[in-house]
Amino acid sequence: MMVIRIEGTYTALVTPLRDEPAQPIDWDTLDELLERQVAGRVSGVVPCGTTGESPTLSHEEHARVVERTVKRIAKRVQVIAGTGSNSTREAISMSQHAERCGADAVMLVVPYYNRPTQDGLYEHFCEVAGSVRIPVVVYNIPVRTGIDLAPETLVRIAESAPNVVGVKESTGNVLRAQKIVQTLGARMTVLSGDDALTLPMVAVGARGVISVTANVLPAETTRATKYALDGDLPRARSAHLDLLPIHESMFLEANPSPIKAALALRGLGTDVVRAPLTRCTAETRKAIAKALDAYERGHA
Repeated sequence: MMVIRIEGTYTALVTPLRDEPAQPIDWDTLDELLERQVAGRVSGVVPCGTTGESPTLSHEEHARVVERTVKRIAKRVQVIAGTGSNSTREAISMSQHAERCGADAVMLVVPYYNRPTQDGLYEHFCEVAGSVRIPVVVYNIPVRTGIDLAPETLVRIAESAPNVVGVKESTGNVLRAQKIVQTLGARMTVLSGDDALTLPMVAVGARGVISVTANVLPAETTRATKYALDGDLPRARSAHLDLLPIHESMFLEANPSPIKAALALRGLGTDVVRAPLTRCTAETRKAIAKALDAYERGHA
């Protein structure tokens, strides 16, 4: 099994899109976005997750985004490819593809819509993890999947699947994060799935964040996370609170519409999202611009 250290800021990458059926993915903007992440000293990038609009990417698009990301990053930072599905067979296929093309790890969302039992979740994650040799990060986000991966089930998975080494906790529950840390300790790396909760989750033992805001402010998000991990509470609190209005603006509408609006406001790609998502309203774009402008004025 490949062993990597998972810690710090990981950017939940957008998939830049165009209103052009012949070439719907904006590969040049993806390349630029990746270079900005490397320059911002993030620990890694996560293509094809929720923020990457994985539910509406075709299988071919999904494969090409992962391939392009791995090739462009060229081992300068980690690539944790989103390969989850509500079909175990499909998750295995995508995970094996990510492994073949050189991803450092995969991230598997809890199966959505079909609402498996906890035993079904256990079997799903163990089967997919057993199909690859690279590390696996579980992604628990009940608000989107309709089902919660119980901490007890995560313990069972950890006992049976040694390459399941991390969990992206997007329950919005800091008590859940501390329970996982208390139960599994160093065996399982907990990552915050919510920028606004990174500091409190690190305080109870999480080791970083899979961040939406880092798409537009990679260096600043990385710095705030590092302060927290270093135990520099005054700087960590200051950096966290300074970024909080931006974090909050990223969820005024369904992710990733706000972060794409933010990137477009800063000249990186368009705010195109794939239906049934819609571009942000003018009111939301105004709120995002206000938060970005205020942050930049305060850190000029």
